[in-house]
Amino acid sequence: MKRITILVADDDAEIADLIGLHLEKEGYYPVKVSNGPAAVQEIQSRHIDLAILDIMMPGLDGYEVTRQIREQHGLPIIFLSAKTSDLDKITGLVIGADDYMTKPFNPMELMARVNAQLRRSMRLNQPVAEQKAVVEAGGLTIDPDRRSVTLYGNPVELTPKEFDILYLLASYPKKVFSAEQLFQHIWGEAYYEGGNTVMVHIRTLRKKLGDEQSKNSWIKTIWGVGYTFNG
Repeated sequence: MKRITILVADDDAEIADLIGLHLEKEGYYPVKVSNGPAAVQEIQSRHIDLAILDIMMPGLDGYEVTRQIREQHGLPIIFLSAKTSDLDKITGLVIGADDYMTKPFNPMELMARVNAQLRRSMRLNQPVAEQKAVVEAGGLTIDPDRRSVTLYGNPVELTPKEFDILYLLASYPKKVFSAEQLFQHIWGEAYYEGGNTVMVHIRTLRKKLGDEQSKNSWIKTIWGVGYTFNG
């Protein structure tokens, strides 16, 4: 059976050891590092299934580590940080993290989130029986196999979650998805305080699609109900 390897990057040795202990109890293999450059090196030198990153690390902070990971890898990333402001959480999600927990934390809750992210990642990586259809609407083209988006011929760089949200909405252009439905579809777990997470991703997705400068938005809000694709 394939060993699941999880990177733990935190300069607090006690926290890293605590996380490592709980990961081992769950049957995972933890790889612990204490700084940003070492985290990037581990990602580049071995297969990592999921990364748990602190934000404030020597060398490179968690934000920069995530940016470098996202250039080549789509593995789940969970931020675990003492930074508690909404801006910090939003920044983490926007640059490509899949989840964000604040310190102090409940190790059992962290393990639940690790398990949920791994389940979702494994589902996405399973071979599919048939090729998913490319979605085209006006000047927007969404290719699920290449996971690429172009707008009037220009590439649009999206995080994995932003792409998944856009492709889901565009695949059902007449359907209105509630924040709860989007969270359950995209994150693959029970809806708990997920409304703000969905809202943040919708906001950044709209910005990248130029909705803020256009009268006709690609993603339309149905107030009190949810979101729909305006193709």
